[in-house]
Amino acid sequence: MLEARSVAVVGASVKTGSLGRQMMAELRRGGFDGAVYPVNPGYEEVHGYRCYPSLLDVPEPVDLAILGVANARIEAAMADAAELGAGSVVTFSSLYEEASDGPSLAERVAAIAAAHGMAVCGGNGMGFVNMPGRLRATGFATPDDLRPGPVTFLSHSGSAFAAFAFNDRRIGFDLLVSSGQEVVTPMDAYLRFALERDTTRVIAMLLETVRNPDGFRAALARAAERDVPVFALTVGRTDASKALVVAHSGALAGEHGAYEAVFDAYGVHEVRSLDEMADAIELFSSPRRVHAGRGIASIHDSGGERALFVDLATEHDVPIARVSDATLGRIAVTLDPGLEAANPLDAWGTGIDADRIFRESFAAFHDDDEVAAMAFVVDLTRQGEPYDEGYLQVARDVWTSTTKPFCVLSNLSAAVAADEARMLRDDGIPVLEGTTPGLRALKHLLDDATWRAGTEPQPPRPAPEVARRSHRDLLGSAASFSEAFALHMLAGYGIATVRATYCSSFDEVEWAAADIGFPVAVKIDNPQIQHKSEVDGVRLNIQGADELRGAYEDLSSRLGPAVTVAEMASPGVEMHLGIVTDPMFGPLVLVAAGGVLVEVLHDRALGLPPLDDAAALRLIDRLKIRPMLDGVRGAAPSDVAALAHAVSRMSVVAEDLGDLVDAIDVNPVIVSPTGCVAVDALVVPRRM
Repeated sequence: MLEARSVAVVGASVKTGSLGRQMMAELRRGGFDGAVYPVNPGYEEVHGYRCYPSLLDVPEPVDLAILGVANARIEAAMADAAELGAGSVVTFSSLYEEASDGPSLAERVAAIAAAHGMAVCGGNGMGFVNMPGRLRATGFATPDDLRPGPVTFLSHSGSAFAAFAFNDRRIGFDLLVSSGQEVVTPMDAYLRFALERDTTRVIAMLLETVRNPDGFRAALARAAERDVPVFALTVGRTDASKALVVAHSGALAGEHGAYEAVFDAYGVHEVRSLDEMADAIELFSSPRRVHAGRGIASIHDSGGERALFVDLATEHDVPIARVSDATLGRIAVTLDPGLEAANPLDAWGTGIDADRIFRESFAAFHDDDEVAAMAFVVDLTRQGEPYDEGYLQVARDVWTSTTKPFCVLSNLSAAVAADEARMLRDDGIPVLEGTTPGLRALKHLLDDATWRAGTEPQPPRPAPEVARRSHRDLLGSAASFSEAFALHMLAGYGIATVRATYCSSFDEVEWAAADIGFPVAVKIDNPQIQHKSEVDGVRLNIQGADELRGAYEDLSSRLGPAVTVAEMASPGVEMHLGIVTDPMFGPLVLVAAGGVLVEVLHDRALGLPPLDDAAALRLIDRLKIRPMLDGVRGAAPSDVAALAHAVSRMSVVAEDLGDLVDAIDVNPVIVSPTGCVAVDALVVPRRM
């Protein structure tokens, strides 16, 4: 499909403003030199090509049939394309029809394609542009000067496809695809195609969903293997939570938690806007990547904008390089009096000899081992200065005299002078438009280096086969599980837990407390009550027999006779571990702030199993509650390594048992200086 050498254009036309005319115009605009067969019974010739009354009259099978027909005619056109022997189809049709008994129009189109091994781009898309193949299989206008380059852009949004095609930033494309509804050919197929081309060095995606999760993950793994950076913008993030389970883990995993986990596993850079995506792919289109250093260095001509830059860098967690005293000394001697040598640097004083000051300061930053990338943060407003002087020449001089990543960042995108930006881009210098998207693009550049420098993950040790088999048997045969069973299951996977016993009478409660030893906790164990604290179903730190009897009588009279008696854990920081099953990507591991904070802070990170201890630690490090684990107000540091190990072991549970559960909540897990122990657990079996 994407490299077709013969194309049939169904609905070809010479009528001004028609889809048929535009389809033909785009083939010519791209310089396609393969065979073209217009199809329309109303013409004998279209734009110099012989026109055929139907697809079945085309004299040879074609690689690609572009179907510019309405929904009412699409099924017949698909059938003709299949009979002709077309290898693939592009359709712009929405594939909508009134609901009726039997397969939908989209399903019928997909069935025809499947029966004849045809790839299909669409429906409800805008087609594709293959720059090296000079093939523009679209019925919508593309620019005459669309530039070839290293970027593949794959989009579920046709409007975004058009917007990037018409970008004025000199971004060059290898492939653009508007895949639409993907009734046959999903995003991962285009992704795999792009990754087999040396001409693709950057990939960007706008995603509404993933229709082939296994293929998508395999393609992302291939991108990581090839060291091709991938950027993803997901839409409909808040709707994702509706499809997840009702346990706390599921609620926390909302807002596209599965995407976060998958992207983290394969080093995908998630962007939050089209502007950020444009800045990021422009920056990554440059051949310069980070190979040393830990942060960025920037030079400004405004104290106020420098302060704004620092505020936003802090807000978006963009590391500023901690340059050496020697570097600051080099800069200090070149600055005008009254200016302070620092990073970020406000280098504008009197304006006299400013160009030299900028160049020498950048040279000092470039030589500092802590500097990974540099930014010249100035507003590219056209102010009458000759192009061979001023900021443009400073940027050129810095670019040609350095090797580290370098960009010009203009704070206000609306004020960027297009001619100035174009000249810099023609020299290969990235121009980022806007403080926030520019900073986030620079953060992606640093994150990319961190990902590339990471060690190969080590698969966590599997659970004993006997434990795995027995727990699978139990999960497959029971509708609900006691807390004691859940804790026992976790212990079998190497997660430290408190001792716990299921009881249904006071005699059993009394025996369990004597066996465990006071103090103990008594908690209601009712499968209809998932969150015990909400019904006052927990009694903690029970010290003796009389207190034990009173606690049990109260709980059993209100909530039923079944309880769990458990040992008390040492005090520490309360965390939450969990497993949630995503409808696309399956079981995910969750770590979050625990106890009552689980509902208040919404502070969580998710991982795609398996996770080794190092990957688990990276998840923990993302949490807002992370500083609590290091000890505050004189408290001793908690055993974070033990927590990371528990997260890793939860990933083994997810791999072994995830297909049999909707969710597992372990809340709280108490992390103290002496270890990490699970205190409470809930298993929600898979709803069949």
